[in-house]
Amino acid sequence: MKLYLECNMGAAGDMLMGALIELLPDRDLFLGRMRALQLPGVEIQCDHTTKCGITGTKMRVFVGGVEEQSHDTDLSSESAHTHQHDHDHDHSHTHNHDHDHEHDHEHDHEHEHDHEHEHDHDHEHEHEHEHEHTHGHFGYKDICALIDDLDLAENVKKEALEVYRLIGEAESAVHGVSLDEIHFHEVGTMDAVADIIGCCLLVHMLGVDTIEASPIHVGSGFVKTSHGTLPVPAPATAHILKGVPIYGGQIKGELCTPTGAALLKHFVTRFGEMEPMAVSKIGYGMGTKDFEAANCVRAYLSDASDASEAVAEVSCNLDDMTPEALGYATGLLLDAGALDVFTTPIYMKKNRPATMLTCLCRPDDTTEMTRLILHNTTTFGVRYRTLRRDVLDYSTYTVETPYGTIRIKSASGYGTRKEKPEYEDVRQAAVRHDKPFSEIYAAAMDAMRAQQS
Repeated sequence: MKLYLECNMGAAGDMLMGALIELLPDRDLFLGRMRALQLPGVEIQCDHTTKCGITGTKMRVFVGGVEEQSHDTDLSSESAHTHQHDHDHDHSHTHNHDHDHEHDHEHDHEHEHDHEHEHDHDHEHEHEHEHEHTHGHFGYKDICALIDDLDLAENVKKEALEVYRLIGEAESAVHGVSLDEIHFHEVGTMDAVADIIGCCLLVHMLGVDTIEASPIHVGSGFVKTSHGTLPVPAPATAHILKGVPIYGGQIKGELCTPTGAALLKHFVTRFGEMEPMAVSKIGYGMGTKDFEAANCVRAYLSDASDASEAVAEVSCNLDDMTPEALGYATGLLLDAGALDVFTTPIYMKKNRPATMLTCLCRPDDTTEMTRLILHNTTTFGVRYRTLRRDVLDYSTYTVETPYGTIRIKSASGYGTRKEKPEYEDVRQAAVRHDKPFSEIYAAAMDAMRAQQS
């Protein structure tokens, strides 16, 4: 199955979970499995809600009876720098303790808390929160141990641990401390854990094997934290999304949260425009705040088999390279595993005749093919594209001819079948028997037809 996530209004953990749960035939089965995990103090609900005339699912996570709430404030003017989050989950407070016992608080999510810190000479920390509930603290290892002890399939736990590691590593990099020194508030932590576990479990239940997504709208403007006024996306979110196509847009506020960013970074194999797919179901996961555009993640599910595969194209233009040297480079690429290498005559600036070198390869081989091209040609740079290709099912068998055994390549699919002798076998037989290539080829074709009759 294939899943495409439309992130035109960013993404948060609860929004992704809401979109995915709509793709299930029985959402109560998922909710029952989540509640059976008995995450400490966590209760999960889902409600139908409407935004801009579209009905979708709003996930609600309560920790100790308290739901993470958004404190949305208009950030349309530079004077209104209030800590604002457009999505109502995923926001943990990170506490970094240095050796001088100075207490740093980062608000990654949608709370506005007044914290008063009194540090006496005994280094006791008293926190006065304007909350009716008490926050406990979790270290990174505590969270990993909690996830690892859950009654879940091992692959689901593995996915969840890898997602949370992205968040932990981002916090570690942003604050300049080790993972072991990162601590999270109870409500933000358990809320994020519920979102991560929920999304990983839903991917497992849906049986999805390919997940793609649009470029991510992260919002714009600033958020105000205890560290000062910070730009959107928040530092942890920006760190997680390195290498992922993002854009700011005109909406003021934080549209993509760290948990949403980590889930997308982990699961999505390609970010880009939606490619042709036969959609069987569509799900809408709703955010909290209302905008002129519907604040939601839209998920498209295709259960049709997809025989196409990704292929990378690496190309460059050459106007100062001899044919002999170009032929040598082409051979190196093919020997290194390129799927195909070809040249195209072109004209460059000043009507200069030139050659475009194109290498098709598997996506994982792109770096090596780039290295070979840059090292063995005169170009200063290369271009990349990711393409899709459909291929026939391929196999080989052998036939006996007066000139020896010849392999036959056979390909079928899409209502067609193609067969022909293997070139290298025919060439070697022609050399060995000192016969024309065409004579060996014809003998192989006769043997092929006789074997089929």
